[in-house]
Amino acid sequence: MYNTRGTRVALYARVSTEDQATEGFSLDAQMRRLEMYSDMEGWVIAGKYREEGHTGRNTNRPEYQRMMNEQDQWDVILVLKMDRIHRNSKNFTQMMENLTSCGKNFCSIQEQFDTKSAMGRFVMDLMQRIAQLESEQISERVKIGMERKARYGNGLLGSGHPYGYEYSHGKLHIINDEMYTIKAIYNMYCKKYSMNFIASMLNDAMIPAKKGGKWNKQSICNILHNPLYAGYVEWDGNIRMGDHYAIINREIFEAINGPLIPSHVNE
Repeated sequence: MYNTRGTRVALYARVSTEDQATEGFSLDAQMRRLEMYSDMEGWVIAGKYREEGHTGRNTNRPEYQRMMNEQDQWDVILVLKMDRIHRNSKNFTQMMENLTSCGKNFCSIQEQFDTKSAMGRFVMDLMQRIAQLESEQISERVKIGMERKARYGNGLLGSGHPYGYEYSHGKLHIINDEMYTIKAIYNMYCKKYSMNFIASMLNDAMIPAKKGGKWNKQSICNILHNPLYAGYVEWDGNIRMGDHYAIINREIFEAINGPLIPSHVNE
């Protein structure tokens, strides 16, 4: 480890929403560990950098950028775990090259590596690649889960109840009053009424939008262009036949939006 007493240290802690949910490394908990370790080593804390809600897969992080721009103020970066600083091996390698060229060092409490030795740099690079692999595998599992939900769960993706339907026991069920409103929206638009006019008509008639709100151009547009109302679900550019009741027939939907691309339709 880099253990020169009086060394100026930059404490870096990071959490993303995913980390908070799965690993429990809060910013405060990380900082406490970093401060205790610095005190034990006799290091001088030159800066504290707390990154909240940012992924470690890229360097577009305000606190990370601030820390790197303040390199003249510290001698070594200290983190709790290597994946707190980067989850991408290329970015980690670039950082280490930058630190080495500036005579700086890097320390990770849990991995206990000395970046000044060739073996330490080799093992650290290996572990960083493992961290990247784990991160990519998590992303793949999330994507697969979302695709399955889109295919078998009517494409809701956790977004709540779409106007005109309620989601119950894995299926979409019609809400009659809202169904008639959707039919009216399509009917008026086919008669060349503008979206703003349709929204005004519905508001004047005191017909509530989703969650009791007011209608506007965007809410009308969302309904007119959502293939859900023609009986389809869409995910990642792919349109599939759903198992729910279609409020609008496909011909009316296509008259407004153009034909559903056959190669993207799985019926």
